[in-house]
Amino acid sequence: MSVYRGGVGQWSWALHRITGVGVLLFLCVHILDTALIILGPEQYNTIVAFYRLPFFRVMEVGLFASLLFHALNGLRIILIDWWVELMRFHKALFTVQMVCFTCLMIPIAWIMLRPLF
Repeated sequence: MSVYRGGVGQWSWALHRITGVGVLLFLCVHILDTALIILGPEQYNTIVAFYRLPFFRVMEVGLFASLLFHALNGLRIILIDWWVELMRFHKALFTVQMVCFTCLMIPIAWIMLRPLF
């Protein structure tokens, strides 16, 4: 009896779900903090000032990484769904996706994190 050890498909599936939930949680928090304007401008500005802390800058980079991965993986899934023949190349497509992710993420992370340095 062999044991399933996962692989590229399982990692892609898991990361797609994790990044999707992460983006959904961010959206909920964003709606909530925007709704806090009803407390008044001074209180709202005090609450939003927390987002200027370095921790939140790093979290923004994580949010962008989640969005980028989720979008690129979604495009890969769409390609495989439309052209079933591409399923044979799903590992190569995942590699292309991750190369694109890395090539886009490195300069964007540098730009977003530059104020911290």
